[in-house]
Amino acid sequence: MRFRKHVFVCTNQKVGDKPCCGEVRGTEILNKLKLMAKENGLLGEIRIQKAGCLDACNHGPAMVVYPEGTYYGNVGLDDLKDIINEHLIHDKVVERLELKF
Repeated sequence: MRFRKHVFVCTNQKVGDKPCCGEVRGTEILNKLKLMAKENGLLGEIRIQKAGCLDACNHGPAMVVYPEGTYYGNVGLDDLKDIINEHLIHDKVVERLELKF
């Protein structure tokens, strides 16, 4: 496998009555997460990229981490340090943010 982990952050923006991650900090979270991954020397082993709708609109901003398939919801900028340190570095799910479908 090329990357140890692959993170998709919803940055979707759409018209409608459902909330949308891109309008609720999705792009800001994506950019900050990429910067923090770089600062922690994770580039090359962790891939972070934008995604379209992850179908977790009521829990946005949302993201998913593979290969585990762990979904996170209601992610704020202050949560990114925990996601980096606990999940991306130490393979431990940040349970308070995990979405269980």
